[in-house]
Amino acid sequence: MAKSRRSGGLAKMACVQGADRYWRRRVQLPARRQLHASTLCGLPIRPRRMALTATIYKAELQISDMDRHYYATHALTLAQHPSETEARLMARLLAFALYADDRLEFGKGLSDDSEPALLRRAYTQEIELWIELGQPDEARIRKACHRAEQVVVINFAGPVGDIWWDKTAGSLRRFDNLTVLEVPAEAIATMVDIVERSSRWQCLIQDGEMQLINEDAVVVVTPHVRMGRYLVEA
Repeated sequence: MAKSRRSGGLAKMACVQGADRYWRRRVQLPARRQLHASTLCGLPIRPRRMALTATIYKAELQISDMDRHYYATHALTLAQHPSETEARLMARLLAFALYADDRLEFGKGLSDDSEPALLRRAYTQEIELWIELGQPDEARIRKACHRAEQVVVINFAGPVGDIWWDKTAGSLRRFDNLTVLEVPAEAIATMVDIVERSSRWQCLIQDGEMQLINEDAVVVVTPHVRMGRYLVEA
């Protein structure tokens, strides 16, 4: 009888020990390995976040500007920030065509608001031309007018641009080095429809009218001058 009880106790002990070994082998050790893999010197390793990258567009612009007597071909690389719309991207391309120059360059983009959409520097690195797109506030325009010889603001949003102008026109009249242009939203929309990641454009400018020509369409743009002067000296 005693032997039977002893045998039963040993069996129970063996069962418990077996369960304990199973627990350590199948549960505890994998958990420790996983914890070790997720730490470095006792510090947790954070998973890397995927960075959003810019979309690159290539454009060749063959410019014949008879108003400014400027004739040149520019091979442009436009980096589209993840938050930049295609309409703004095309507005940048159009702005470059309007004021093309060997020293005209694109700013750092939406990731850095310390620079405009486009700018032209003198050889002494002073800013000769500062080009803003959209509807900047009065404080930003004031800052630009103090930093640059000439400032151009190009609206391209249709009724939104009209509302912006109605609200800010009065406060902008005091800046004698400021030009504000309105570009038809329909022209920008047409450019968006036909643009490709790699494109070639002919740009003809005469008497304040621009024709942007590629193999798919001809986009006619006549900027409306809200204030200032259309022509900016190169």
